[in-house]
Amino acid sequence: MLQPLYQVDAFTDRPFAGNPAAVCPLTAWLPAETMQAIAAENNLAETAFFVPKAGNEYEIRWFTPAVEVELCGHATLASAHVLYRHLNFQGPEIVFHSKSGPLRVSQGTEGRLTLDFPARPPQPFSTHPDGLLDGLRATPLSMHAGPDLVCVFNSEAEVRALHPDMGHLAKVEYRAVIATAPGTNGIDFVSRFFGPRVGVPEDPVTGSAHTTLVPYWAERLNKTTFHARQVSARGGDLWCELRGNRVLMSGYAVTYLKGEIEIGAA
Repeated sequence: MLQPLYQVDAFTDRPFAGNPAAVCPLTAWLPAETMQAIAAENNLAETAFFVPKAGNEYEIRWFTPAVEVELCGHATLASAHVLYRHLNFQGPEIVFHSKSGPLRVSQGTEGRLTLDFPARPPQPFSTHPDGLLDGLRATPLSMHAGPDLVCVFNSEAEVRALHPDMGHLAKVEYRAVIATAPGTNGIDFVSRFFGPRVGVPEDPVTGSAHTTLVPYWAERLNKTTFHARQVSARGGDLWCELRGNRVLMSGYAVTYLKGEIEIGAA
C-alpha cells in the first residue's frame, strides 16, 4: 500500500528553517495505531493526516511521535500548503474539521497562508509546579496557565539563553511549557516551546502556542496585531491578530520533499 507523503517547512519562506511537518493526504482514515506508527517513524514534531469531506472541507488529525494531539498549527499550515501547492485546490478557503472545531485557512495575495484558530487565553498562575524551576534552570517573572504553562521572562536574551533539563520539565503537568518575553527590532514578542511530556523536547515553531500567547500579549500590550518570532535554533515568524475569540496566524511554507511511503494493508 503506497501512501503519498510530503514534508513541509512551516512558518518560514526558506528550506531548513521553520517547523518541519509531515503531511499524509488520505482517501479514508487509517487505523489510529497505523497513523501513530507513521508519525513515530517520521519522528517529526507532528504528522498531519486529512481526508476529504465535501467541497472545501476536510477532516484533520495530528500525531506527535508519541501521542495524538487536539490542535496543531504548523502541521495545519503545512496541510493547506500541500492542498494549494500540490493537490490543485482552487478555493479561497479550506475548512479543516478537527477535535478543536472547524479551522479555516486562506491564502493571501502576498503568498502567506492564514490560520483561523480558537483563542485560548491563559489565566495567572502563582505556584511553581513540580519540575518547573529545575527544568527551566531559571525563574520566570510570572506564569499563566492555559493548555500550556506560559512562563514570562523580562527579555528576549533570557528566553534565548534557556537550556532546559527535559527530564525535569517532563514532570510539569501541562502539555508543554512556553517561555516568552518582549521582542526587539520590530518583533512584538518572542517565545520557545518545550513539550517533552508529549514527545517534543523543543518545537521549532508552534502555531497552537500562539492561541494562548496572542491573548496574553494583547492584554499586556493593549494591541491586537503582532509580529511574533519563535527563537528556536531553526526559528520562524508569525503575523498574528486577535479577533474576538479567534486568533489569526499567518506564515509562509515551503516544500522540502514529496514521495511515497509503503505500509501494510489496513
